[in-house]
Amino acid sequence: MSEEFLINVSNVETRVALVENGVLQEIRIEREDSKILVGNIYKGKVVRVLPGMQAAFVDVGLERAAFIHAKEILPLNKEGGAADQNLSINELVRDGQSLVVQVTKDMIGSKGARLTTHLSIPSRYLVYMPYSDHVGISQRIEEEEERERLRAIVSEFMGNNPDAKGGFILRTAADGISAEDILKDLEFLLKVWGFAAVQIDTAPVTSVVYEGLPLLMRTVRDLTEGHISQVRIDSEDAYQMAMNFVRQFVPIMEPHIENYTADRPIFDLYGVEDELQKALHRNVGLKSGGHLVIDQTEAMTTVDVNTGTYVGHRNLEETIYKTNLEAAHAISRQLRLRNLGGIIIVDFIDMEEEEHRRQVLRTFEKMLERDYAKTNITGVSELGLVEMTRKRTSESLEHILCEACPVCEGRGSLKTTTTICYEIFREIRRVARFYEAKTFMVIASQAVIDRLLDEESAHVADLAEYFGCSITFQVESMYQQETFDVVLL
Repeated sequence: MSEEFLINVSNVETRVALVENGVLQEIRIEREDSKILVGNIYKGKVVRVLPGMQAAFVDVGLERAAFIHAKEILPLNKEGGAADQNLSINELVRDGQSLVVQVTKDMIGSKGARLTTHLSIPSRYLVYMPYSDHVGISQRIEEEEERERLRAIVSEFMGNNPDAKGGFILRTAADGISAEDILKDLEFLLKVWGFAAVQIDTAPVTSVVYEGLPLLMRTVRDLTEGHISQVRIDSEDAYQMAMNFVRQFVPIMEPHIENYTADRPIFDLYGVEDELQKALHRNVGLKSGGHLVIDQTEAMTTVDVNTGTYVGHRNLEETIYKTNLEAAHAISRQLRLRNLGGIIIVDFIDMEEEEHRRQVLRTFEKMLERDYAKTNITGVSELGLVEMTRKRTSESLEHILCEACPVCEGRGSLKTTTTICYEIFREIRRVARFYEAKTFMVIASQAVIDRLLDEESAHVADLAEYFGCSITFQVESMYQQETFDVVLL
């Protein structure tokens, strides 16, 4: 599989597109006014303990207090190491207490960031955990001999350096890497933590003591030879920064980094800009003629599969089966592209044959294995709905690029002009019963006034006759369809 990164950098945002075999699979966006906070370490202050929820709110200097659950608070012993205890939130923290925390999930919607005290700092090949003594290996490194080699490298270093504390996880990228490069990464992480530890001791409360890498550097850091064929960066300054980083930490990837200088915008390659716009639509067309309907709510995301115009060549069961197979591929891509997380419900079209159901579910699971985010299919409900979760650490693409419609206030629909006309009639009746007025002026949008003067004109006349008054109309171009006023004259 050929993977390529297209990186568009400006002074206000960085956009990274992952393209597989010429098809956009993921888009990551980081803006100057809303940088990703996941990975940042703060010296915070507990502002409210919630015993009923076994959680607490922590002020870390963000616009909203962050949230931490008791299970994410690591009890420390007198020596500063982890204490193996199962304590309640009241035993772990108190109001006003200083607490060193790390962001695990960005602020999403009206919810504050999620926190943990299980600190970790990632590098190219390792993840350092200062409050642990565990050495773990990525499950994607399957050969037992290689796992033992990597574990021995770290264990030997820690044994030869008794002052070095903490635990490590060997990342997938460490597979086959020399001991020299692993040790360089290890020493680098210990230096980073040494700096952060000084900041923890000296920095004021509600301040950041360690910041994760920006999107550009995170992307370059995680490059893996053999999977990435090319990385194109359309900014000279960003290209030089990336090259300096690569030469120091990932020299093997240096030939794959390119400064894109063509006149054609980089996101026009492979139609990335067009695909980005389509990813904001509710409906997703399938090549067969069927389509997906994706609805994102605060509680969950639902995906409905429809056959649309696809009628197949043999029978209905074949049509449904082929549509569901195509949908399984499309849904897995849309989850990545839109960065949809949390609870996801997929309503495939009902299939009669058990083997067809197994094949569709197996295909869906196989496609989800390519997702960088952790996914878990919990099963198929009695109603035939596929229930799954996808780890969410940051806002979805829609929430980054869009805001609630000021006209419908996020409902996704507007009251019809007929509904608004009837609301106006009710308002006139209500006011006329309390106030003696000879004339009522209705101020509304053009569409509503047009209906009042045409289809509803008989009702307007009946209302005026009943209350012995006249009703006049005025169009207000600034009014939206649902906005109106009834004025007494």
